[in-house]
Amino acid sequence: MEHTDLTVQLKTLPSSPGVYQYFDSKGTIIYVGKAKNLKKRVNSYFTKNHDNHKTRILVKNIVTIEHIVVESEMDALLLENNLIKKHKPRYNVLLKDDKTYPWICIKKERFPRIFATRKIIKDGSEYFGPYTSMKTVRTLLDLIKGLYPLRTCNYDLSKEKIEAQKYKLCLEYHLGNCLAPCEDKIDASQYDENITAIRAIIKGNFKDSLLQFKQQMKAHAANMEFEEAQKIKEKLDVLQNYQAKSTIVNPKISNVDVFSIITDEAYGYVNFLQLSHGSIIRSHTIEIKKKLAETKEELLSLAIIEIRQRFHSQSPEVYLPFTLDLGDKIKVSVPQLGDKKHLVDLSERNAKYFRMERFKQMQIVDPGRHTNRLMTQMKADLRLSEEPRHIECFDNSNLQGSNPVAACVVFRNGKPYKKDYRHYNIKTVEGPDDFASMEEVVYRRYKRLVEEGQSLPQLIIIDGGKGQLSSALKSLDLLGLRGKIAIVGIAKRLEEIYFPEDPIPLYLDKKSESLKVIQFLRNEAHRFGITFHRNKRSKGAIKSGLDAIPGVGAKTKETLLKKFKSFKRIKAATENDLIFVLGENKGKQLYQHLHTKT
Repeated sequence: MEHTDLTVQLKTLPSSPGVYQYFDSKGTIIYVGKAKNLKKRVNSYFTKNHDNHKTRILVKNIVTIEHIVVESEMDALLLENNLIKKHKPRYNVLLKDDKTYPWICIKKERFPRIFATRKIIKDGSEYFGPYTSMKTVRTLLDLIKGLYPLRTCNYDLSKEKIEAQKYKLCLEYHLGNCLAPCEDKIDASQYDENITAIRAIIKGNFKDSLLQFKQQMKAHAANMEFEEAQKIKEKLDVLQNYQAKSTIVNPKISNVDVFSIITDEAYGYVNFLQLSHGSIIRSHTIEIKKKLAETKEELLSLAIIEIRQRFHSQSPEVYLPFTLDLGDKIKVSVPQLGDKKHLVDLSERNAKYFRMERFKQMQIVDPGRHTNRLMTQMKADLRLSEEPRHIECFDNSNLQGSNPVAACVVFRNGKPYKKDYRHYNIKTVEGPDDFASMEEVVYRRYKRLVEEGQSLPQLIIIDGGKGQLSSALKSLDLLGLRGKIAIVGIAKRLEEIYFPEDPIPLYLDKKSESLKVIQFLRNEAHRFGITFHRNKRSKGAIKSGLDAIPGVGAKTKETLLKKFKSFKRIKAATENDLIFVLGENKGKQLYQHLHTKT
């Protein structure tokens, strides 16, 4: 097992629900725990002074941390239970057997019964769950019973016995809790329709049932039966807040391996989930370095063979995100819906988190390697002739046509280099003309860099589409820099990246590191330009509002600007506020001028 420094692991944990596993120096799991927030929970072990002696020993023995990300706290609770049963870690309390959590069973029989159970019998019956609370199960069964009366007896209701009149009506029928299939008062097809509706409710699809409950509640209220209406309202609330069954456990999914893969320019990340008797008992992710630009299919095939050998897996079936040929002995399934698809999605989610954490760890431990990898990827994604170590991005700020300004932000090695940020007041353009403004700013920026002998960027990014890009190109042509600096435009709506003289835009993967850097540049340019523009407008508004007041000079305007930021705020200030800032005489004088009606 590869050991990463614990402090680095702790810094890069996600703030998601999940299960964490602590390993000792021998690679043995010594503790399994669940968390609503993995980062907070795991860090608490290392930041608190523990009173318990065994907890201090546990923390001392932790060498490596692994975690599995899940969708909810309930999933974390169930997964923790499964892993403790499987691995029996030294510092965990031993759990009970598989009867720990309740299930809802739809029994495989004529006129099926529906009941709660803690024991799964493989007789073809359907099991839904597990549920972390018996209260939830009872409430759900009560709701079902109220909507669809079902039999509760355990008689054999075969067609022959019913026709032979073996059974008599019981009290449940007279109370309205059963439709008496034992005396053929409801046929099997009608009963099965009710079972279909109930199955939908258990799975979380209870739109029709909610409507019926609301109608019942209103009917009770109209008849002044407020207690009954309140009872139904409480059931409605529980049903509306009820979370459908977990994706962590499904008794029908047994002895299966789940694999998924995420790739980037240089690496592949393969996650493995091992299922036994419907429960996840292992999660493991590996990183594979590409050698010859291998495809996802090639990398995943290699990883599956390696991981199955490493963990001695004999599972006859694997779930994958796409089809692969793994020989005759392994059945490959590509799920499209339901719990099987949820498991593939969960595996993919864990692979993504692993990749994100590797990036973060790399930035902390080896920032140079991270930068080199990022630059290599940007060079490939944007079809550049060299790595974009120095990038500049331009944005115009022009609100209602007033105070047109522009901003240029600079990134070096993928990070902001704020020392070289520049603001520009538009000088040669009258009115709101973004194309002409862009042409002016790009010309001024690179004319100066050339004249001063400063280094030019490897990449220019223009915030805008084809029109803005064409304007910037005119300036590069005038300066003789066309072809010497790569330049692209990014359109905001669909994140389209335009290249010179190419009408078809490039669409980068929405999750690619290259697009994230470009978006960061664009957003930083926008923020920098908007801030300058607002400050300029505020100064103008204050000066124009105060120019007519005698005794208010440049220094007073500057003092008021620092304190109140805008003319509107100065006018809204109290007399005492102005006296505090300007002194008694000048403060009173300004207040009277601002509030005297002319």
